[in-house]
Amino acid sequence: MNRQRSLLSFFQKSSPANSDSGTGHLGGGCAALKFPSKEEKPSVPTAFNQPVSVPANDSADEVRGTDTPPEKLPRQILPSTFSSNEKSIDGTPFSRIMHKFVRDDDGGKATRRNQSCIDILNKTAPASGKCTSTNLKEQSKQEVAFQPITKDNVAISNKADQEHIFPIEDNEDIPGPETPGMQPLASHTKRCRDDGSKFSSLLDSGKRVKFLEDLTSMNMTKKEVDMASRFEWLDPSRIRDANGRKPDDPLYDRTTLFVPPGVLGKMSASQKQYWSVKCKYMDVVLFFKVGKFYELYEMDAEIGHKELDWKMTFSGVGKCRQVGISESGIDDAVQKLVARGYKVGRVEQLGTSEEAKAKGANSIIPRKLVQVVTPSTLVDNNIGPDALHLLAIKEGSDLNNGSVEYGFAFVDCAALKLWVGSIDDDASCSALGALLLQVSPKEVVYERRGLSKEAQKALKKYSLNGSTTLQLTPVQSLTDLTSPEVTDLVRFNGYFKRSSNSLDHVLNKVNHPESTMCALGGLINHLTRLMLEDILLNGDIYPYQVYRGCLKMDGQTLVNLEIFSNNADGSQSGTLYKYLDNCVTSSGKRVLRSWICHPLKDVDGINNRLDVVDGLVSHPEIVSLITQHLQKLPDLERLLGRFKHALQSSGPLLLPIFRRKVLKRRVKVFGSLVKGLRTSLNLLLLLQNEGPLMSSFTKVFKVPVLTGSCGLDQFLTQFEAAIESDFPNYQNHEVTDADAEILATLSEVFMERAAEWFEVVHAINCIDVLRSFAFTSSMSCGTMCRPVIVSSSRSTSQNYAGTVLKMKGLWHPFALGEHGSLPVPNDLNLGEKTDAHHPHTLLLTGPNMGGKSTLLRATCVAVIMAQLGCYVPCENCDLSVVDIIFTRLGATDRIMAGESTFFIECTETAQILQNATRDSLVILDELGRGTSTFDGYAIAYSVFRHLVEKVNCRLLFATHYHPLTKEFASHPHVMLQHMACAFESESDDGHLKRRKEPVFLYRLAAGACPESYGLQVALMAGIPETIVNVASKASQQMKKSIGRSFQSSEQRSKFSTLHEEWLKTLVSVSRIEDCDTFDEDAFDSLFCMWCELKTSLLGRVKSL
Repeated sequence: MNRQRSLLSFFQKSSPANSDSGTGHLGGGCAALKFPSKEEKPSVPTAFNQPVSVPANDSADEVRGTDTPPEKLPRQILPSTFSSNEKSIDGTPFSRIMHKFVRDDDGGKATRRNQSCIDILNKTAPASGKCTSTNLKEQSKQEVAFQPITKDNVAISNKADQEHIFPIEDNEDIPGPETPGMQPLASHTKRCRDDGSKFSSLLDSGKRVKFLEDLTSMNMTKKEVDMASRFEWLDPSRIRDANGRKPDDPLYDRTTLFVPPGVLGKMSASQKQYWSVKCKYMDVVLFFKVGKFYELYEMDAEIGHKELDWKMTFSGVGKCRQVGISESGIDDAVQKLVARGYKVGRVEQLGTSEEAKAKGANSIIPRKLVQVVTPSTLVDNNIGPDALHLLAIKEGSDLNNGSVEYGFAFVDCAALKLWVGSIDDDASCSALGALLLQVSPKEVVYERRGLSKEAQKALKKYSLNGSTTLQLTPVQSLTDLTSPEVTDLVRFNGYFKRSSNSLDHVLNKVNHPESTMCALGGLINHLTRLMLEDILLNGDIYPYQVYRGCLKMDGQTLVNLEIFSNNADGSQSGTLYKYLDNCVTSSGKRVLRSWICHPLKDVDGINNRLDVVDGLVSHPEIVSLITQHLQKLPDLERLLGRFKHALQSSGPLLLPIFRRKVLKRRVKVFGSLVKGLRTSLNLLLLLQNEGPLMSSFTKVFKVPVLTGSCGLDQFLTQFEAAIESDFPNYQNHEVTDADAEILATLSEVFMERAAEWFEVVHAINCIDVLRSFAFTSSMSCGTMCRPVIVSSSRSTSQNYAGTVLKMKGLWHPFALGEHGSLPVPNDLNLGEKTDAHHPHTLLLTGPNMGGKSTLLRATCVAVIMAQLGCYVPCENCDLSVVDIIFTRLGATDRIMAGESTFFIECTETAQILQNATRDSLVILDELGRGTSTFDGYAIAYSVFRHLVEKVNCRLLFATHYHPLTKEFASHPHVMLQHMACAFESESDDGHLKRRKEPVFLYRLAAGACPESYGLQVALMAGIPETIVNVASKASQQMKKSIGRSFQSSEQRSKFSTLHEEWLKTLVSVSRIEDCDTFDEDAFDSLFCMWCELKTSLLGRVKSL
C-alpha cells in the first residue's frame, strides 16, 4: 500500500504557485529563506560573534516542525465506484493499471484527482520528448534571477568572502579535499563493473518498475523520470553552496547547500527539519529519525543504496528518493559507512508522536542533530589499537633563512588528548613529512589557499598506505580569528580548564605561537561543527615537539628505512615497528610507536631501559607473569579518557530517549575500568616484590604510592566493593533512575585521583613495551646483544677519543635471505680510539645486488634499536650517541611534481650538507647516478670529500664510481671495503670469454671491488645473451680506445688529486712565519700527509 501511495503521489497536481514557478512539485518563486544567527552572550568578545546558519525561529542545535507520524493509516486512493474512462484518457498506459488502485470507501474524490494526474502527465510528456520553449524560458529566467544568499537569509561570514575573492590557480596535481561523499560512488557489490545509468539503478522489482517503464513509453526520457524524484535545486547543474557558488568555483564550499528562497516555507514539517540541517552538513551522510526508522534522502540515499545495497524507494520527506534502516541496525550501518571513509550524522527525535499529539493538533515532534561521527573522531566500537588523529595545520610566513614555519594541532578523541606545536621546514618538507609519519592522522584539515604546493604534495607523498588512509579536508579558512582572539575564545568557553597543563604553559614550549594558535582555532572550529565540544571542555592539552631531545629522523629517512611501512605495498610487513611489536595491550602498541618516533639521546635514559631489558631477559618466569596480567587488560588509556569525558558530559542524560542507553554504557565503562586497574595494581605489587627489577623500572617511569592508608590499593578496594553491591552484572546491567545518582557519586570520588590513575596506565604501557623488547631480544632467530653506549664526541670517554660505530656480526633483523635463512653477518668498525687512529668513513663498492643497501639499512636499524633501549642484532656493539640519521637511498622521481631522479638526489643531499654534524650518521647510496657520468662523478667526489674533511661524521658511502676508490685510497679518514662475490670457472664462448653468473656472498671484504659486474647482472635480469655479448665487445673496444686514460686512472692511488693538494698545502705552510695563522684545513692536510708517510714507511719496513 505504501508503494502504491508513493507512486501516485508523484503525479498529484501541483499548486498554482508551483505551476507558475516552473520548478516542479516543490515550486520556486518563494520568499527568501532566513537564517538568523545565534543569540550572543553578553560577555562574549566581538571576535566570537561568528554567524551561524540556522533555521528561522530555531536554535542552532534543534530543528522543529510539524511531523507526520509514521504510525498513521495510509490514505485512501481510489473509490470503489471508479470505472475506467477510455475516452478521457485515450487508453494511456496509466489506464491499464488504474484498476489496481480501486478502493470501495473513497467517496468519489480520487476520480477527479486521478484526472488531474493524467492531465499533468500529458503536459509533461510532449510527443517530441524534448523541453518546450516555455520551459527553457522559465529555466533561463530562474538562472538570471538567481542570487547568492545574503546575510538576511543565511548567516555566512561576508567578511571572509570579501577578503578571499581573487584569481586562484587551479593545480590538478594537488590532492583534492575531500570527503568520500564528494567523490564518485561505486557499489561494493558491483565495483568491478559499470552500474549503468542512475535511472536503471533506481528501478527495483515489482509494480513500480512496470509503472515507470510505461511512463518511459510515453516519450518521457529516463532523465526526466529520474529528475521527477529530485528537487530541481539539487540537480548537479544547478546546485550551489550557501554563498551561491557553483562546484567549479575555486571558492566553492562543499560543506553547505543553497536552498532557493521560499522553498522551506512551502515544505512540509519533516522537510523543513531535514533540509535546514542538511544545508549546513552537505559533506555528512545524514540519518533522519522517523518513528522507529532512520532514513537517508536524495544524495545520501544514493550512498546508502550503493554502499549498503539498500533498496531505493520514492517516499520519505517530500516524496523524494529514500533508503532506511530500523533502529536495531543503525549502529552497524553507521559503523560500515564510517569504515569506508564517510562522515555520518544522526538527527534524532526528542519525543514520540503520542507526546506531540497530547500537546495539541498543531504540536510538533522536535528533532535535533545529536551526533556526527567521522573516521578521525571515532570513540566507541572496535577502532583497533592505532591512535586515530585529526590534524589541523597552518602554514606561516617564510622566515629570513629561506625556511617556512608550520603550526599544527591534533586530537585523539578516544583518549581525550590534544597536542599543539610548530616546526621549521624548507622546500623539501622533510620536517612536515616527519610530523605526518609520526602522527599518522586519519584526516588533515588545512586552508585550501593557505598551503603551498610543496606542502600539499608532501601531504600526498607522506600519506600512509595500507590500513591507514589519509583523508584531506581543505577549508576556505581555518579560522577568522587572530591568535589573541583564539586565546580569548578558549578562556571564555572554558576549554582545557580541566587539563593538567594550561594553554599558556603549553604555548611557552612552542616556537611559533601565532601559527600554532591559528591551527588550534581551526581544530576548534572543526570539532565544534562535529558537535565534539566536550572534547575541548574535558580534554588534556600537551605540547608536541617533532624532534624533542631525541635522535632526529626526518620524513625521508623514515620512508627509506621502512620504519612504519614498507616501500613495496605500504603495509607494516617487513618494518622495524612490526619487528619490535610484541606488545600485548593496545595502549602499549601506541607507546611503542611513540618511542620509535623519538629514540633517546640521553645515555643514562638508554641504559636505564637496557637495565630493565637485561632483568627481564634473565628472568623469563617474570616475563610470563607479566604477560598473563597484560592479557587480562582492556584498553585502559581509552577507558579512562571515555570515563573522564562521561563524568563531565551530562548532555545525553538530559535527553530522555538516550538516558537509559547512555547510563548503561557508563556503568559498563566504569566497571571495566575498575577491574582493569585492579589487574594493573596487582601486577605493580607483584613487581615490587622483585626489588632490583622494580628499582630499574622506577628509573624509566614513575610509580604512584600503592600501599598504605593513602595508597591506591586500598582506595580501589572500596570501588570494587561498590561495583559488586550496586552493579554486580556491570557488563549488562539493567539501569534504573537511582543508578545515575549512585554512578555520579562514585565517579566524582574516583576521579579525584585521576592523575595517579594516569600514572598507573603509563607505567603499564612502559612495562608492556619493555617486555616486548625483552621478548624480541630473547626470541630472535639471530644473535642479539646489549649495546655499549658511550658518551658523545663532546665528552671523551675512557676508551674512545671521538665518535664510534663498532659492530661485530651485524645482520639485518627483518631482511631474511632466500628460503627464510638469516642474512650474512658482517663487521663494521668506524670511529676513533685513544690508542690508535681509525677511519670514520666507509667507502663501499661491490656488484649490483651484492647487498650494499641491506648493509646500510642494517646499520641504521641497529643504531635506532640501540637508542630505543633494545638489544641490537649483532654479537657486540659499541656506539656513541647519534644525533641525526640522514639517508639518501634508492632512485625515485616524481613525474607529476616535475622532479627528476637527479633533482631529488640533490635535494636530499642538500639537506645532509646543511644539517649534518660530527655526531650524525650519514648513509649515501649511489649519489650522482641520475645525470651524466662526468657530472655525477664530480658531484659524488665533492660531496664525499666535504663530509669526510669538513663535517667529519660517521659516513657510509656506497658507489659504483670506482675512480673514487683510487682518489681516496690513501686518505687516513677513509676505509675501503666491498661486498664480495664469486664466479664459477670461466667458459670459452667462441670469440670471447664469458663468466658464468656471479654468486653473491653478501660478505664485507677489505679493499675496493674491481668492477660492478653489470653485464653478468644484466644476464640474470633476462636481457638476451646476444645483446649482452654485443655490450661486452663494446666494453672491450672502449677500454682499448681509451686505454691510456684507464691506465692513468689506475695510477691515481699512488698520486691522486689529494696528494697534489697536500703538497701545495705543505709548500704554502712552509712560507708562513706565524703558526697562529694556520687554519683547520692546513692541519688536516698535514695530518693526512703524516698518515700517508707512516703507512708507506711501515710497508717498506715489512717488505724488508
